Amino acid sequence: MAKLTQPSALGLRRIALLEGLPDERLQTLAARCTWKRYEPEQRIVSWNAQDSDLHLIVSGKVRITIYSAAGRQVTFNDEVSGGALGYLSAIDGKPRSADAVALDSVLIASISREVFKEVIQEEPLVRERVLIRLTELIRQLSDRVIDLSTLGVQNRVHAEVLRLAREAGVVGNRARIEPAPKHADIASRVSTYREQVTRELSALTRFGVLQKDAGALVVKDVGRLERMVKEVRDAA
Repeated sequence: MAKLTQPSALGLRRIALLEGLPDERLQTLAARCTWKRYEPEQRIVSWNAQDSDLHLIVSGKVRITIYSAAGRQVTFNDEVSGGALGYLSAIDGKPRSADAVALDSVLIASISREVFKEVIQEEPLVRERVLIRLTELIRQLSDRVIDLSTLGVQNRVHAEVLRLAREAGVVGNRARIEPAPKHADIASRVSTYREQVTRELSALTRFGVLQKDAGALVVKDVGRLERMVKEVRDAA
């Protein structure tokens, strides 16, 4: 069960959506939030639940995911400290479209749909950021639909490793992804099975593109991986 914690205007300063708001505004908003700490693997949001709060991630990392009727996991994305989750239900009041699960110790400040609507009506900067974030989500989902529709499993695995490399940071044509991603996590993002991911990562290792190193996955040749992904997408 999540543990209640004390409100903190300082914590809200870490939220990108609220950046630049006056301290007085943040203090008032902090007092109207429900503050909870979640432990790893605790569920923050449940699919099809009727609640409509917007959850601000003060610290920690959260996975947005869903399970099929057969129990197969599909992961949409991970939200980190400074982000927010639950935009859709907070806007339209409809049931949740996915689960949100804490990946580590997560501190959440939740604001009700009513308070969220007040903020976006009264703060043009926040309203603009919400629109930008929704646009980003649409673009991400569009890209994912295209990849799932046009790329084979092998190519989807390559594209996900490339995304992780860029996220980790590319230095001198190399990237160190640490900790190394779990094969099951990659599988849930590219809609395949863990065994297939294992085979494709092993093949990339044989080709000299990847290397395991002390709990990390090192992309030794980011340029080559980029070309592999680009060639297939261009041909699709």
